[in-house]
Amino acid sequence: MSTRSAPFSTTPTEAAALWHSCKEMLAQEIPAQQFATWIKPLKMRESDSALRIEVSNRFKLDWVRAQYLQRIVEVLEQMAGRAVPVELCIASRSKAGAAPVRRQLGASPEQPADALSASVAATPTKATAKAATKSSAKASAKITEKTAPKASATASSSTEAQLAPVSEADIPNYGIAVGMPAEQDPRSRARLDPRYTFDALVEGSANRMARAAAMHVATSPGELYNPLFIYGGVGLGKTHLLHAVGHLLLDRRPQAQVLYTHAEQFVTDVVTASRRGSFDDFKARYHNLDLLLIDDVQFFGGKEKTQEEFFNTFEALLSRKSHIVMGSDTYPKGLANITVRLASRFDSGLSVAIEPPELEMRVAILMNKAQAEGKELPEEVAFFVAKNVRANVRELEGALQNILAYSRFSGRAIDINLVRDALRDLLSIKNRQISVENIQKTVADYYKIKVADMHSKKRPANIARPRQIAMYLAKELTQKSLPEIGEMFGGRDHTTVLHAVRKITAERANDPDMNQQLHVLEQTLKG
Repeated sequence: MSTRSAPFSTTPTEAAALWHSCKEMLAQEIPAQQFATWIKPLKMRESDSALRIEVSNRFKLDWVRAQYLQRIVEVLEQMAGRAVPVELCIASRSKAGAAPVRRQLGASPEQPADALSASVAATPTKATAKAATKSSAKASAKITEKTAPKASATASSSTEAQLAPVSEADIPNYGIAVGMPAEQDPRSRARLDPRYTFDALVEGSANRMARAAAMHVATSPGELYNPLFIYGGVGLGKTHLLHAVGHLLLDRRPQAQVLYTHAEQFVTDVVTASRRGSFDDFKARYHNLDLLLIDDVQFFGGKEKTQEEFFNTFEALLSRKSHIVMGSDTYPKGLANITVRLASRFDSGLSVAIEPPELEMRVAILMNKAQAEGKELPEEVAFFVAKNVRANVRELEGALQNILAYSRFSGRAIDINLVRDALRDLLSIKNRQISVENIQKTVADYYKIKVADMHSKKRPANIARPRQIAMYLAKELTQKSLPEIGEMFGGRDHTTVLHAVRKITAERANDPDMNQQLHVLEQTLKG
């Protein structure tokens, strides 16, 4: 039997002010898209027994209760200076007797604590404001500075403070050219995709540090974190961030010379200049930039002339205090067939990883993309898809397009049953057990080698290492014996597999970068 709570003694105005201040603090702590989806729509209603918060449906009630209610209660207590009883209920059913979810700091769900009857201060205290600032400055991603011994060393508190998320509204506006002819549009010259801006990027713990670093570069080019090296698996948003840096810089400095290019295009430009016997045009194009955004630099591997010209470009840009932002599928020291001097340049600024998005971030991405398409995606559908598509943002977008197309052509409303039909093949693949073949394909895709290399006798480092990693994962994630695994890797002896397993196990224990790569691969395989 629950205890009877004391009345919630405060005026409606004070309660409204308290709830408004609570939401303001939560907005500093929670990624913008998640805040807009889950917290902003919450409504406070008058009640003499508690601070009553209403949600629109049962699904939202369950999610807010599980993910945010405890933090809401803590923030309210910080601001009020005392425990505040909270009721969470469904708006449309509250008058019909729907049981509210009642929480108070220090009270268990089974036995609510008595409410304290006292007026509530509407204005946050200094301690509260300090706590909010501390919370907003946290960032849980792995980064690398030039002083760090490992490429994915955890950020120090001082670095985290420097890289705290920046609002575009906080950045001074240098003016935007008006009436510029279309052919002179700086974004067209820079080859920037209009879709890829900071506003369009869903933020989460997987990309928070990378986003913060990218915004700092866009607002203060040529100063800190030069070069900025963003690395991570396929489809996680590296390209989006590179374009976003260019857009934000041009918003503030429309006359800046900005260029986004892919590493393969840079290779082509080097080859063209070599054939013509003159690098004057090449240097005019690349050496006079204010910001160079270059994607997939792992493609420079093994191309000595290209690496030489990129090194020269790198030095020329640094000498004029221009900024360089690079994207790659692996950290600088993990790049294959890159010269030592170029790899050291890559690692001389700040290296930051992007990891696969967590569940909440995947839900926010789906709902954001659907809204951009002019469609409303039911929350339960977004969660269902997010739980079943975990690899990367690109696969999420592909799944969403399949769902929207299936709905359009079938004339059916979007619900769980339609999603099961639209994603039948994807779901059937996910439900299969992890196989050695799937491990080989996933690892080969990740390290940009051929699946056939898993079975070959080739022994260069860029093939042998991924093959050892695949053997390790096969031992860890399947029930296959060492001889069976060896047979599936080109008929290798079981001792070869054992050596690979021991080698990768030791490296994982001692090398945070290897551990991060294996974590990404395992998450992808487990779905």
